[in-house]
Amino acid sequence: MKNFTPRLTRLSASLLLLALAAVSLLPVARADAASVQRREHLTEQEVEMVRNTQELDRRVALFVKIAERRVAAVVAGGAVAPSAKDVEKWGELPKGTRAQLFNDLARILDEAINNIDDVGARSPNSSTIPKAVRHLSEAAARFLPQLTALRAGAEAEGEREALEQTIDSLEQVLDAAKQLPAETTEKKGDKKDEKKKP
Repeated sequence: MKNFTPRLTRLSASLLLLALAAVSLLPVARADAASVQRREHLTEQEVEMVRNTQELDRRVALFVKIAERRVAAVVAGGAVAPSAKDVEKWGELPKGTRAQLFNDLARILDEAINNIDDVGARSPNSSTIPKAVRHLSEAAARFLPQLTALRAGAEAEGEREALEQTIDSLEQVLDAAKQLPAETTEKKGDKKDEKKKP
């Protein structure tokens, strides 16, 4: 009768080493996921600009510009250099992995939406709300096709989830914009002409 113990022992030792190696990689994977979440989604310059912009429509316009920079960074992959004027005002395009940039973008959109919600809760009749929602929805309509096209290539850890969260936020903005009353496009000159008519 053969003794299978040495072979089983070697197999058990191999499995144990494999299990230990897998467990030792968990903190690295968690650290990568944590670094995506701990990363500041706004640069210091952007934080300062947001802090100094109190009017809702202007603040949302600022968030749109900030989001545009993330979209440019992830879509162009750093191939497009910002103008010198942009660099002076905004700094270089943000750097990071695609997962980090998608995560930044999702958080920026959430901030813009939360700002609109906050003003809506405090001053539901504010004239800045429709302006802000329209501006954000125009940007969402531009961003959505660009980001949807990136779905097929979003395979890295955390990348797909952050991209889907961003796309979901963009779709929510577009749905909210549909609820707005129609925008009046009368010009001041048209009102004067109406007054002159008998």
